[in-house]
Amino acid sequence: MDFKNISFTILTKNSEKTIKATLESLQDFEEVLIYDNGSTDETIKIAKTYNNTKVFEGVFEGFGKTHNTASSLAKNDWIFSIDSDEILSPGLIQELLRLKLEENTVYAVSRKNFYNGKWIHSCGWHPDFQYRLYNRRKTCFTNAEVHEQIKVNLAQIKYLSQPLFHTSYQNLSDFLSKMQHYSELFAKENAGRKRSSPWKALLHGSFAFFKSYFLKNGVTNGYEGFVISSYNGITAFYKYLKLFEKNQSLKEASKKSVLSKD
Repeated sequence: MDFKNISFTILTKNSEKTIKATLESLQDFEEVLIYDNGSTDETIKIAKTYNNTKVFEGVFEGFGKTHNTASSLAKNDWIFSIDSDEILSPGLIQELLRLKLEENTVYAVSRKNFYNGKWIHSCGWHPDFQYRLYNRRKTCFTNAEVHEQIKVNLAQIKYLSQPLFHTSYQNLSDFLSKMQHYSELFAKENAGRKRSSPWKALLHGSFAFFKSYFLKNGVTNGYEGFVISSYNGITAFYKYLKLFEKNQSLKEASKKSVLSKD
């Protein structure tokens, strides 16, 4: 396969800590498209030092819609969506080189997730297959604010054998900032459509920790497994607590609207 057939798309915002390693792993490809959503650090400056990288700037409309916007700007129909904290393994590059692309196929890639320099094989973090390579004339991302996915529809799914390396969380601060971001997006997306309560938030949070730490063997990953399981529980708790507050706000606004009409 000719590498010129694939465009890589990356959404960025303040990704200076990880974007260099990502772009280093993509130097053999002709087009890498960065779609930046308001970085205030060195992300764009770093990206522009690579000859195969094109940088666009635009607003963030939720992950699904923004991925589709980035895809529409690419030169090629074949899109490999990669995050700014992911690195193509040498094995995956070679596998892509040998790959014969089939239009009605979506290709899934396994991620090897790392935290604290350790590969996390528990907590649901492995094998962590993600749909990443697709033909934009045949499919696209869902419009979900968060937990977006490529629509597989009636497409055939093929699983590549070589991994992406994923270094999303460098320290505890990364967990906290992502918890804030993802819980807010979840509450915004589900406000008025899904019920919640403080007790429901507590139940979801407790079960998420139990599932990650015990059912998905987080206990076997030592300190890192405990931190990740705690993050999963706390994120679930705040997702539903924020949703409860947003639903309450909608109810209050609705009452005020009715009273004003009377």
